Amino acid sequence: MSATPAEARKVALILASAQAVLGAAAPICISIGALAGHYLLDQDKALATAPVTGFNIGVALGALPAAALIRALGQRLGFQVGTLFTAFGGAVATTALFLGGFWLFVLGLLVVGLGGAFVQQFRFAAADNAPPEFKARAISFVLTGGIVTAIIGPQIVIFTRELLAPVMFAGSFLSILGLAAVGAVLLSRLPRRVPAASQATNTQDAPARPLREIISQPRFICALTCAVGTYALMSFVMTGAPLAMVGCGFTTDQAALGISWHVMAMFGPSFFTGRLISRFGAPVIVAGGLVLLVVCALVALSGIELWQFWTSLVLLGLGWNFGFIGSTAMTAQTYRPNERGRVLGFHDAVLFGSVAFGSLMSGQIYNAYGWAMLNWIVFPVVALCFVVLIPLVKQRRHLPA
Repeated sequence: MSATPAEARKVALILASAQAVLGAAAPICISIGALAGHYLLDQDKALATAPVTGFNIGVALGALPAAALIRALGQRLGFQVGTLFTAFGGAVATTALFLGGFWLFVLGLLVVGLGGAFVQQFRFAAADNAPPEFKARAISFVLTGGIVTAIIGPQIVIFTRELLAPVMFAGSFLSILGLAAVGAVLLSRLPRRVPAASQATNTQDAPARPLREIISQPRFICALTCAVGTYALMSFVMTGAPLAMVGCGFTTDQAALGISWHVMAMFGPSFFTGRLISRFGAPVIVAGGLVLLVVCALVALSGIELWQFWTSLVLLGLGWNFGFIGSTAMTAQTYRPNERGRVLGFHDAVLFGSVAFGSLMSGQIYNAYGWAMLNWIVFPVVALCFVVLIPLVKQRRHLPA
């Protein structure tokens, strides 16, 4: 039985609410993960971004198991399992700060990342349970929950980073347990078995294809390349930004507020991104996101005043929104319902493995070459994305949005 538009909107609303709360763990980890790593390290400060890398590795490692668990247990119970990882990771990270254990702290953020892998499935769950004409808008609708995330995540950091003084940042990571508890309650409102709109087609008539065949489609290759380029660049520049701001004499609170503006820009356009995709096609919107990433780098290279840091972070978030939601919409058109788990597990494993690599290299390159080099690297990566995207942009009139 297929989902009605009303049922699809209800599921999307629940997932958007859960995204708003559980998603706040990510900006907490990202905005102060590197600063906390710097605080815990005695000598080799180049490893300061390793905790953020641990978070991203957790998302990558959790991609396939999360997809499998959700498929086996159903969306409601499967997503609730993810909240347990989030809570446990927050507890480990808090303990590590009290013990002064850098690598235990990295492990804690890795476990939070495992929970984040389940959150990353929200957007695909919304798309899979929506009628074809509502898919892009469902993805966009879920990601609007990130606007609340952008507010509460950094605000939690500002109000709790000294809560358990003299142990800096411990209060912020302890708050992740509360976020996980609220998220579990919200997810309990999902139906036991959500009716999938896409199941209206008899999958018996369309057997699952080999994974190799699915991922070799030009549209899938383009979508994954642009998703990796967009998300990895965002992580690469954003992870180094708090270190750069503090290194230029700005306060931790100013760095956290910069991340807050950035995350709001990441999710704010989601109110209308889905409609833009429906009207102009996903490839065109992805291209617009890539252009915004270039402008972000140009602003960052123009100087090191606070307004330049914040403006570049806002542009970075806008570029991510158009590039990532557009790429997600393209990916959602490349698989059949009975192929979903394997395809999305592979997709997110590659995606967040690349994001983890980007966050790790952010600290290394910032420590060796400075803030400017982080932004110069944006240009060749964007150029590569355009190479695979331009053929689809030219064909946009003949392709679905």
